[in-house]
Amino acid sequence: MSDKILKIVGRYIYDSRGNPTVEVDLWTSKGLFRAGVPSGASTGIYEALELRDGDKAVHMGKGVEKAVANVQILGKMIVDKGFDVTQQKEIDEFMLQEDGTDSKKKYGANAILGISIAVCKAG
Repeated sequence: MSDKILKIVGRYIYDSRGNPTVEVDLWTSKGLFRAGVPSGASTGIYEALELRDGDKAVHMGKGVEKAVANVQILGKMIVDKGFDVTQQKEIDEFMLQEDGTDSKKKYGANAILGISIAVCKAG
């Protein structure tokens, strides 16, 4: 059964340590599906980049407004492409291709993962 993605919206919430993290809402004809992105404590050189704003005056540099804005950008592209929630692999590949970096530094792993988890929940 096919179910097109109608809308994807991001926002920030706080994780269990009180740090901002990304939350994604995804709508289909079946309703709303929400995904909160876990924010990792480790930052190895080979890990995907969790995009943080870096403004020390806001959340001590740990803000995620850039990543949230990137959820809106990627979300619009996904909706415009007419993806179905059952196309998890294709959506993930599309986001990785659009990002174009090994570390996911263009859009941020937190934006990409949030959308991917929301798609998984919806599909």
